[in-house]
Amino acid sequence: MGKKTLMKGNEAIAEAAIRAGCRYFFGYPITPQSELPAYLARKFPEVGGTFLQAESEVAASNMVYGAAGAGARVLTSSSSPGISLKAEGISYIAGAELPAVIINIMRGGPGLGTIQPSQADYFQATKGMAHGDFYLTVLAPSSVQEAVDLTMDAFDIADKYRNPVLIVGDGIIGQMMEPVEFKDPIDPDDLPKKEWATDGAKGRERNIINSLALDPHDLEDHNLKLKAKYDRMKEEEVRYEELYTEDADIIIVAYGTTARIATSAIEMARKDGYKVGLIRPITLFPFPSDIINETADRVENFLTVEMSLGQMVEDVKLAVSGKKPVHFYGRTGGVVPSPEEIVEEIEKIGGER
Repeated sequence: MGKKTLMKGNEAIAEAAIRAGCRYFFGYPITPQSELPAYLARKFPEVGGTFLQAESEVAASNMVYGAAGAGARVLTSSSSPGISLKAEGISYIAGAELPAVIINIMRGGPGLGTIQPSQADYFQATKGMAHGDFYLTVLAPSSVQEAVDLTMDAFDIADKYRNPVLIVGDGIIGQMMEPVEFKDPIDPDDLPKKEWATDGAKGRERNIINSLALDPHDLEDHNLKLKAKYDRMKEEEVRYEELYTEDADIIIVAYGTTARIATSAIEMARKDGYKVGLIRPITLFPFPSDIINETADRVENFLTVEMSLGQMVEDVKLAVSGKKPVHFYGRTGGVVPSPEEIVEEIEKIGGER
């Protein structure tokens, strides 16, 4: 770690990717993440990296497939509509068991929507990215520093499981500036060799990377193999943060920027006598269902807060498993909830004090 540097979120993520040993980026500009590829376009020549602005998001995701298949640490980034276009290629990458990192700086939708921040891509990220039975590890930072740290971790997680990792941040995470510290950079030449990679069959049998299996029994076997990997993620990769949960009667569940706003609301509500706590999922997949279920045994209510019409709330309800009421408050279309609005919801649940 060195001294702190004031950086915009998008640029800090890009720098973290370089320090993680990433030397390939394929993407296409879209607001509010365009500073990320712009930063890499400037910096990659200094470290021997390859930056390519593809002709489309579809092309970019298939270029990621190629670089990942050759064993490289590779990154792509976009915002909501662009991720939708990349989705087919992401399914191929997951089916071929290739490590890659994908950044989605979410904006309001559906359609072209707005360039304002949103969390309405939760379903896409965790349940419906694209066709087929597959999951991505999904990381959700709530600060620029955490975005840096999770970007570094994402490349390791992708290599560990040979699976794409998705980092989701709303437009605020990408655009705001905060002081950050970076870990020492990794030399790509020092990374473990990927024996499965298609890097030239010199003195060995060819490696074949493919997501096509025409025999249904072969494909079923492959899907069961993938499921075992996703089950292992659920055992080993769950991340979350708790705040004021020891004495809470009401638990707010929120992630990303919304969790920061909820934290301010909790501080305000506690001054008024409400016992409110926070569970902040850091991994959206695998979701921290166990801790939410355990907490449901000792609290009275849950309040899920999102910048959407209600998506993560479904996973919270599944985790609570009917033990306690799960309430929801959301703003959508790029509108950001205020702490005061969340306090009003707390008062409705807990009654006036």
